[in-house]
Amino acid sequence: MDRITQQRITPEWIDCLKENEVFVFGSNLAGMHGGGAARVARLRFGAIMGQGVGMQGQSYGIPTMQGGVDTIRPYVDEFINYAKAHPEKHFLVTPIGCGIAGFEPEDIAPLFEEARLVQNVSLPESFWKVL
Repeated sequence: MDRITQQRITPEWIDCLKENEVFVFGSNLAGMHGGGAARVARLRFGAIMGQGVGMQGQSYGIPTMQGGVDTIRPYVDEFINYAKAHPEKHFLVTPIGCGIAGFEPEDIAPLFEEARLVQNVSLPESFWKVL
């Protein structure tokens, strides 16, 4: 990993955010933020019960529970476009889909290929190793 990449690794545990930081978590389409990073997003960073996609408080939900990788891709693409449109924010992507949803970094990381070039997006170290 090069020095720039190392500066864009999401911390393994996030319990507070700077004003411009956004916690990016794996959600479900129903917005039932009951476990894993989604629960953290709801309890700490303003995720809204019943909202499964997009910005909410100081968090951003990407649905990962509705099927295979191909069903996740459009939401990751939407997120990357949102991040590009909001360079004033820094997005800390958690290992979405790699907990309760049951995917591996090798499944999900390739969806974030385009994010490699987006300077305000940090990714988990496990994703960088795949990319």
